[in-house]
Amino acid sequence: MMRVVLRRGVVPVGGIRGFLVAVLPCWVLLLLVIAVGGAEAQTAQLTIDTTQIVSPVSPTLYGLMTEEINHSYDGGLYPELIQNRAFHDTWEGVSPWDLVRRGNAEVSKAVDTTTGPSAALAHSLKLTVVSASKGNEAGLTNPGYWGFEAGPGTTYAGSLYARVEDASVGPITVQMISNRTGAVLAQAAVELKAGPWARYEYALKPGAKVAAMQASADNHVELTVAHAGTVWLQLVSLMRPSYHDRSNGLRRDLMERMAAMHPHFLRLPGGNYLEGNSIADWYDWKKTIGPLVDRPGHNSPWFYWSTDGLGLLEFLEWCEDLKVEPVLAVYTGYSLNGSHVATGKDMEPYVQSALDEVEYVTGDATTRWGAERARDGHPAPFPLHYIEVGNEDYLDRSGSYPARYAQFAEALHKRYPQYKLIATDGNSEYTTRVNPDVSDEHYYKSPQDMMDLVHHYDTVSRRGPKIFVGEWATRSGSPTPNFGDALGDAAWMTGLERNSDLIVMAAYAPLLVNVSPGGMEWPTDLIGFDAANTYASPSYWAQVLFAGHLGDGTAKSSLAGENKRFFYSATVNSAEKVLHLKLVNAGSVAQPLALSLTGIHGMRKAHLTSMHGASYQATNTMAEPDAIHPVESSASVTDGVWMHTTPALTIEVLDIPLR
Repeated sequence: MMRVVLRRGVVPVGGIRGFLVAVLPCWVLLLLVIAVGGAEAQTAQLTIDTTQIVSPVSPTLYGLMTEEINHSYDGGLYPELIQNRAFHDTWEGVSPWDLVRRGNAEVSKAVDTTTGPSAALAHSLKLTVVSASKGNEAGLTNPGYWGFEAGPGTTYAGSLYARVEDASVGPITVQMISNRTGAVLAQAAVELKAGPWARYEYALKPGAKVAAMQASADNHVELTVAHAGTVWLQLVSLMRPSYHDRSNGLRRDLMERMAAMHPHFLRLPGGNYLEGNSIADWYDWKKTIGPLVDRPGHNSPWFYWSTDGLGLLEFLEWCEDLKVEPVLAVYTGYSLNGSHVATGKDMEPYVQSALDEVEYVTGDATTRWGAERARDGHPAPFPLHYIEVGNEDYLDRSGSYPARYAQFAEALHKRYPQYKLIATDGNSEYTTRVNPDVSDEHYYKSPQDMMDLVHHYDTVSRRGPKIFVGEWATRSGSPTPNFGDALGDAAWMTGLERNSDLIVMAAYAPLLVNVSPGGMEWPTDLIGFDAANTYASPSYWAQVLFAGHLGDGTAKSSLAGENKRFFYSATVNSAEKVLHLKLVNAGSVAQPLALSLTGIHGMRKAHLTSMHGASYQATNTMAEPDAIHPVESSASVTDGVWMHTTPALTIEVLDIPLR
């Protein structure tokens, strides 16, 4: 089969057909003429008047939504390398901890519920060493979250709580060891003191040559002693370096990915993570602040334990590090299993918790909870404009949400009238039954269904609340989006931008996924990572392109004669005098355009960023992280009518200077 590629998508029919007539038999000529003619795309007319702005674009349109799903936090964004550092006990025991018995060493382990370093962590792991010696060490091993990163020359900060009655059992030797070769990549010694519980610090720094030879995360950690005795352990931690070197901060490479998305807000602490599977598992923020040893942790809704090392303050500092604002979601007495708290007296403690939470975020150091935040290390209040009341309460079949919302709204408005409230009982199939400032709507669709929904908000009434598309994603790829998903996302975002007078915020979800076997609970997820690396999906790059090239007003425009799956957005940056023209061709043939622009004079050199996939199924993976990525170039633009062709299966952004 011969493939003819023509620039700009314009077929010089006479030239090609003349060539065919000269060299091919008539019956072959007939078939090829039909094929070439059938592939010809109709030229569409796109008219844009940059001098007329028909609606504003929300300055907070694009942001981030997060929750603990797909092992996103512990072992992921929260850069703790030790899995189950607080020895949480289940029917499997203290998984994944196991014993180390070198040579003829004898040792046993058991959970001791009678002693621990704090009221929050009132239990510990008791390690009873019957016999051990140099070369015959005994202790514990931990596989991490599907391995341990061993960056050459990187310093990993470790700490642990221990109690010994006789210090001669120590020291504790901590080692990072290659699974494949058994080589010790880094080690440290922790000298113990007899007496009550104490906190100890150590550091592991893999040597540049050794770690480079073990270029993978296929490593584990061991804690061993070489003498008989008993050691009680709790909160055994090993942290990788954090973004901005913040104490108890977040993983650098994942934060850098998020920073590149140009977000304006972070919805926290997340959807289902806020509610929990039952009322007992709700996100009780007061148990997530203060020293780590005072945080008990809790059950996450995805059937694994959350340490709450990433607590409310860390969420807020996440916002600070990315220079975005929090959208604070408060628990309103409804959980995933359908149970809910009765309004009135039973709900009052939860209402008070919400009021206190807002004070922790925004109060100065003279307030009770503002003072608590200052003691936690952050004297300055955080900015806040939106409070979300609950999560996905359109799923509450009991009909209790209007009454629950009313009790919270009344208290919040009375105490904090300056903040806007977001309701969570509206969706594409539902209309909110309360009277909030903003309604949170969620969409998870296939590529074709998402494209069919692009014009959903074009005709929605502007008389009701504003819209927060708090969760949305095009879903067909796994574990991360494929290029078909990226096309669906990009098409959908043209509708978000066109209707941003109504849609004040939007956030893709879920944000993160640990792609290690067993790490994912929900496909499709924006950014993939494992113990050592990250990669960006095609949909991630679509987010980067759209959020990074956005004006403050939507220009007057019209499109005629386009193919069925062609979409566009035209916004103007009034300060920089730039038209951001986004073109999405999700079809299988190129789309020629005759563009007429009002507001430019003479020839202009436009910056062109494009992203192309060979098929809907084409994607990025950990093995091929850059298979699909944006490509930079330029294009010549002039006043009057000029021609441009968007290739099939392509997303383009043209930044056109207006002066």
